[in-house]
Amino acid sequence: MDYHKPRVKICCISSIEEAQTAIRFGASAIGLVSEMPSGPGVISEKLIGEIARNVPAGIDTFLLTCKQNPEAVIAQQQKTFVNTIQLVDTFSLSGYAILRQALSGIRIVQVIHVSGDKSIQEAAAIAPHVDAILLDSGNPLLATKELGGTGRTHDWSVSRRICEDVHIPIYLAGGLKPENVHEAVEQVHPYALDVCSGVRTNGHLDTQKLAAFFSNIK
Repeated sequence: MDYHKPRVKICCISSIEEAQTAIRFGASAIGLVSEMPSGPGVISEKLIGEIARNVPAGIDTFLLTCKQNPEAVIAQQQKTFVNTIQLVDTFSLSGYAILRQALSGIRIVQVIHVSGDKSIQEAAAIAPHVDAILLDSGNPLLATKELGGTGRTHDWSVSRRICEDVHIPIYLAGGLKPENVHEAVEQVHPYALDVCSGVRTNGHLDTQKLAAFFSNIK
């Protein structure tokens, strides 16, 4: 089977300068984190909009949202001008239809927090309703939900099965870093990779880690 080099999304972007750095190193997408119950990288919707408007054409701008009400998600997109919505918590099938109708041309990406074989069935049920699925390592069942940015890996064998079974783009997230990204690509063969803390030092993008991350994908 012929596998292509995966695309890369750099998440938790906090400024126009960080976006420019990520893109310069090879990112084809950036992640912009709105209000969350936990996790890193949260910025205001105003700043998300400023960054999104200053990103070159051809770069995907992801709004990470924990909102589960479609009208609230629509309002966020209309404030921030992003071209992709990343739903980090569960979402109703009817809600996807509402987003599709209201946000023509905006891509919808659903996060699945991989927790075993049941995640394979979850991915199969969601896939017809979204443009892509992102596999992460959070835990939405905790009292304070973990919806991303944990720095933890999950069972990549489950992610591999989802990539094989589900015929839409699959993003792999969760604990990726320069030291393990080559193994992740070899095991999972995802369409794209999503990294936050693995290319940062003290919360800021680290150009040495970025260079190593992209080099090790090759």
